[in-house]
Amino acid sequence: MTEDALSKDVLKQGNRLVKPGVRTDLMLYRLRGVRLSDRIATLLMWAAGILILGILVVFLSYMLIKGLPVLSYQFITSMPSDIRAGGGVGPQFFNSFYILALSMAFAIPLALGAGIYLAEYASNNRLTDLIRLSTESLATVPSIVLGLFGMIIFVNTLGMGFSIIGGALTLMLLNIPVLVRVTEEALRTVPNQYREASLALGATKWQTIWRVILPNALPGIITGITLSAGRAMGETAILIFTAGTTVSRTVPDFNVMAAGETLAVYMWYVMAVGLVPDRLDIANGIGALLIITILVFNLMFTIPAKIWQRKMTGSSH
Repeated sequence: MTEDALSKDVLKQGNRLVKPGVRTDLMLYRLRGVRLSDRIATLLMWAAGILILGILVVFLSYMLIKGLPVLSYQFITSMPSDIRAGGGVGPQFFNSFYILALSMAFAIPLALGAGIYLAEYASNNRLTDLIRLSTESLATVPSIVLGLFGMIIFVNTLGMGFSIIGGALTLMLLNIPVLVRVTEEALRTVPNQYREASLALGATKWQTIWRVILPNALPGIITGITLSAGRAMGETAILIFTAGTTVSRTVPDFNVMAAGETLAVYMWYVMAVGLVPDRLDIANGIGALLIITILVFNLMFTIPAKIWQRKMTGSSH
């Protein structure tokens, strides 16, 4: 073969010369390396997912196996006992939902307002950066520090004592930073074309936010509310210092100045200083009850949010 024929038969690909239709050993080696790397990465991702799922299944199974036999209508609704076995968690169960409802009622309006301001109204300046930095810093404060702050301000300074309202206001401080960040991010995920189309039709900025932006961002906001509520339901340190470790003898007691021991606090109290002989069974029952409550709570909000999202996007899948 002449030199000219050879030059025509050889093509330049990148910085190497390869004959058409022929794979060199180097290319095969690199292709095999890429495939091997892809398989290894896929296996690692699957292994990580299976490991996390396995840990969750083992944890939930252990808690439910130990706690489900303890659960009964009497256990959930009856009064606790300090000395005798067979007491229930009725007041604690009520207080858990009551304090959670009050704290979310305080936190959600403030967080929505702050999130809307940061996402729709605030300009990029030092004040906005300072607000975001303050919010993120507050989110990193340990819960026990917030509990001590709540005890100093609400329990002592404002004279609320160990009360349901003191615990709810302190829990509000725990929930607000997460809710503000989630609201802002959910609003920013809404395409700008929605805003432009609404404004082009003559709607005001507030009408655009209320009728267009918020409905489309609602699933993300509900997800943030659900996560915050689940975290608040299991919170202990804050409520020990603000809501106390005693309960009212009346169930339900809607007096916000009454002491408000919750399920999580009662579990800690029973295992730490409790004198009841069946304290281990009570703790297992409370653990199973908390898990079931949080799961049901998440489903109650997640499923309607998914349905709403499909309705807004027009998807049938």
